[in-house]
Amino acid sequence: MRRLVLIAAMTLAGASAAPAMDCDNAPDQSTMNVCADMALKATDKRLNMVYRAITRRLADDPDATRLLVTTQRAWIAFRDAECSFRSSGVSGGSAYPMVYSTCLDGMTRTRLDELKAMLACQEGDMSCPVPAE
Repeated sequence: MRRLVLIAAMTLAGASAAPAMDCDNAPDQSTMNVCADMALKATDKRLNMVYRAITRRLADDPDATRLLVTTQRAWIAFRDAECSFRSSGVSGGSAYPMVYSTCLDGMTRTRLDELKAMLACQEGDMSCPVPAE
């Protein structure tokens, strides 16, 4: 019971609990679930920072901004549906939160790399929708 309360407190504390957890040597499924969720939150935070940087560069182009928003919403819907499917084999089990979060994290990392590449486009790259700085 005491361990359950500690895990619940760590979950509520979010990122501040990260240094106290040894996610590389998680002793049980509950800890692995919390660690997978923390990794996803960290990746999602980085994705949002890059997304905001792109929207700042597109500030003078409302059409491109609308397309970016539409694309991102569609990507989120796809990511969530894909990870629901990928984790369906463990649905209802204790590993489900970890498997689902790990899938979301992996797909979010891939999207993060794609968005970062858009921020790094060279001047004159006509295949890049994001203007160079």
